[in-house]
Formats: sequence, C-alpha cells, structure tokens
Amino acid sequence: MRLIPLNDPNAPFRDPQLVQAVLKRIKNRLSRHWVIMEMCGGQTNAILKHGIDQLLEPEIEFVHGPGCPVCVTPVSLVDQAIALAAEKDVILASYGDMLRVPGSRGSLAGCRAAGADVRVVYAALDALALARANPNREVVFFGIGFETTAPANGISILEAARLSVFNFTVIVSQFCVPPALEMILNAPDNHVQGFLAAGHVCAVMGLDEYRPLCQRFRVPISVTGFEPLDLLLGVEQIVRDLEADTPQVSNAYPRSVADKGNPQAQKIITQLFEPADREWRGIGTIPNSGWKLKDTYAQFDASVRFGLTCQVPEQPDVCMAGMILQGKKTPPDCPAFARQCTPDYPLGATMVSGEGACAAWYRYRRSAKYDLSA
Repeated sequence: MRLIPLNDPNAPFRDPQLVQAVLKRIKNRLSRHWVIMEMCGGQTNAILKHGIDQLLEPEIEFVHGPGCPVCVTPVSLVDQAIALAAEKDVILASYGDMLRVPGSRGSLAGCRAAGADVRVVYAALDALALARANPNREVVFFGIGFETTAPANGISILEAARLSVFNFTVIVSQFCVPPALEMILNAPDNHVQGFLAAGHVCAVMGLDEYRPLCQRFRVPISVTGFEPLDLLLGVEQIVRDLEADTPQVSNAYPRSVADKGNPQAQKIITQLFEPADREWRGIGTIPNSGWKLKDTYAQFDASVRFGLTCQVPEQPDVCMAGMILQGKKTPPDCPAFARQCTPDYPLGATMVSGEGACAAWYRYRRSAKYDLSA
C-alpha cells in the first residue's frame, strides 16, 4: 500500500517499496555507529514525522542543527521589533512564526494584544505593499532567514528604492549556514560525523561553499530535500562516504538543486548585502555568519532609521535551546521540556517555531520520558 495517492507529485518520494530498498542498502553498508546532523528544522520535522530516526536506530544517531531561522533569531532583535511595534506610527510586519517567539520583555503577540499594530505577512513584498498603502506611517518588516529568504527579502528593498517608498525599512536578521557548520566542527567536544544540508538553502547558493569545509574537516555533506526518500538517499550518501573514508559533498536533491545554485538570486544578495558577524540565539556571535545591508541601502535599514542598538539580554537558565541547536543535547535532555516549556507556554524559540526541534519532539511524541498524550 502506498502512503499517498499516485497522482500526488511527491508520491515516488514516499513510496514504501522504494524507501525499504534504500533502507536495506544503508543497513548493508553499516559497520558501526555514526552520528549525523540535519542542518535544517524542516529536515528535523520530516525525520521525526516519518519515523526515519526509528527506522535507522541504533546504528544511525540523528542530532539537530541550527537551521531553523526563527530559532536562531536573537532575543536582542526580537526586543528591537517589540520596541518598534510599540511606537505610535509604526506598523510592524512579520512572518507568523515570529509572533510568539519570546524576547526579554514578552513577544510580538503580546505586544499586539496590548494594542500595537503588528501584522502577519507571507512575503516581504506584502510588507512593502503595506507601506505603499499607509504612506503616513512607518512600516518595519522583520526580515529573518537564511540564504533562502535573502533574495526575496532583498527584492522588497530593491522595489522600495525603485518606487521611492521611504516609509519602509527592514530589521535585517539574515544568517548563513556554512559558518555555523564550521563552528560546530571546530568545537572540541564535537561528535558529528556527517551533515545533511538543506535543499532550499543550496537551491540558492549551490554546493561550492560546502566543499572547503568537507576537505578541511574530512566530513561528508549531502544536500537533501524533505521527503522520506530524499532524506534516506542523503543518509545513504553519507554512510557510503563514512564507511569508505572518502568524504565528499553530494547532492541527493538534484531535481531542485543545481551545483552552482541560482545565479540570479546570488546576484541580488551580492548587490544588497555584505558579510557581517551575527549573534545566534542561545549560541553567541559567529564571525561572518550573516549579512547586513550595504551603506548604499542604509535608508531601508531599521537599525539605522531608528537608531537601534543590540543589547544581549539574559537567557532563561533552564532553557537548553542553544545546546540543542548545536547538536550537543536533545530536547528531552532539557529539564523544562514538556514541563515548564510546552508549545502553549514556550521558554525558547525551538518550542515555538513550526521547524523547532523541541516542538517537533513534542508533536511527534519522541520521548518516553514524559507523558505527552495530553
């Protein structure tokens, strides 16, 4: 029996017979225990949803990486967004996942409940449309994301410049994956031996930026999609390379990812942004791990327009999200998981976001340690 109808375009990538064939090939190659990190929260959710971790245990251990953009957006930027939203003439536009992410003084959802004009948008250009429709108000877009969202967020700025919409600014919270991967590999207690790289990031940036890391640290990296077969093919490539000690960068998602990525999207990024140090929530500052707007476009930078400063507030001591985002802990290791910290009352962003590891463990009942049936 097939899991989904044959007329569904994803049907082949959830076909149980194909999945079983790849599982058999993987297990036939395995000679020992390996630790693999999936870099993207979408991969985490797919692995847990489809039970891929259970199908491959105990030989393969999955740990979760810092690839959820909501989860790594620092408290300081959330606080800035809340402060701006509280201003009388400001409309704060954000993706929906960000509304419940806790800052040091509440959340954007709480700010909206108190009367602030906080609006959910589905694209950066929606925020620009708000600015054009409200010329007498400042519209601030909370522009979060990895390489995947940078071109789309950037297009809104280019359009604002072209149309002379100067009541539109962006809180830039753009992150880059490879420096975070390097940080993990450089850690003296690192135990990750292979990486599943996110297909949507590589669809923009290609594979080249991973090759120096693969060569330097002798670690295999496979680009995957988000269906069961995509993920298992990526695991198969990593296991092949680990068992043969021939690390390389592989592409298990060729239907969406080209070796050189998307040159047009890269051109937009290069035009608008320059590398910058970035603070990652629960992790700290990673050098050159993000982008900031170039001076040419400073008039669209909310931090410049409103004179925002970054202060790093204290994190809740009990929250272990930073360790989870580095693959050093799993959600049930956190004493607050499913107790003080639940999707209804989250302490950290990893329990808020739809891509967060803690929310995924809670959603898919991955802990026998707690009763999550309620």
